[in-house]
Amino acid sequence: MIALLNECLLFQLASGESVPCSPDMISVEIIGGHERLLDPDVLRHAAASVFHYFKNELLRESVTVGEFSLALEKVLHQLGFASPDEPSAALSRPVIESDLRVIACQSAFSLELFFFPALRLELRSQLRRSPQVLRFRGLRGCVKQIIGARRWSGRCERLQQQIVGFLRACLNADRQQVQCALVVE
Repeated sequence: MIALLNECLLFQLASGESVPCSPDMISVEIIGGHERLLDPDVLRHAAASVFHYFKNELLRESVTVGEFSLALEKVLHQLGFASPDEPSAALSRPVIESDLRVIACQSAFSLELFFFPALRLELRSQLRRSPQVLRFRGLRGCVKQIIGARRWSGRCERLQQQIVGFLRACLNADRQQVQCALVVE
């Protein structure tokens, strides 16, 4: 028997065949002409999250295509994307992006001291626009910029986790105002 790579999951097809896939290999096809309603990045991140759920949370080594599709559909529904036969008002809500590197530049001389309050202000400012998805980009570059690192290190990893945890905590604290998904990349 051949051992699977750690980042692979076996997808069981209807024919009984099993195909190993990594998160990057997953291709999602939307049928019914509704593909224009979904941002490809949101779809890719949602599929990767479902993959992570089966692989790391449930500790599964294999999953049927039907199980994966159903879980992905539930995730997309939670993000405000309704199934093709039930239109949703959430589809008209925007995907709002913020660049973490810009926030880091604005607080460059104070490093972490003013970065986190500025990040919270940015999050609250964007939440006032009632987004469907709130995306923060440039996490890796932001971390390296704040720390002043040229190469990724354990310190970078810890700060990255702090930033993601901080964004989650802030979103949960302000969740009564707006229901939206948070994507940090």
